Amino acid sequence: MATGRRRDNTPLSEEAFDRWVSFSGELRSVTGARLAAQDFLGDLARRTPPAALEYWDDILLVVTELAANAVQYAPGPFALRLRRTFDGVHITMHDTSTVRPEPRPFSPRTGGGGVGWRLVDTLCDQVSVVITDGGKDIHAFLPW
Repeated sequence: MATGRRRDNTPLSEEAFDRWVSFSGELRSVTGARLAAQDFLGDLARRTPPAALEYWDDILLVVTELAANAVQYAPGPFALRLRRTFDGVHITMHDTSTVRPEPRPFSPRTGGGGVGWRLVDTLCDQVSVVITDGGKDIHAFLPW
């Protein structure tokens, strides 16, 4: 059992390492998802520091990219789940679109774009997409 307390003064426990947060799907939701991930990682690092410093940044980048894609390509709300696994962190992003993400060509003439999904695929140990009646779940596993 973890010791200590979170910012809201609740005790740290194993439940602290499994978080589910919902967002409205507006642009500011991307920042909210990143902040939720940062808070989760802070709690996790107090119990078990990452094996390499870049793992923290990789997880934040993946959450940010998945949230940005949810806002840009899926109408409506999305949800983020972060869970500690035996060797890393499992991210689940649920959005309302039933379209499977695909890499797009990079196009600097039109302002960029086309690198987010490649970043997710490159940084994660494993990525899978599960299409459901209510949208899709993207599962991403990263080391910690």
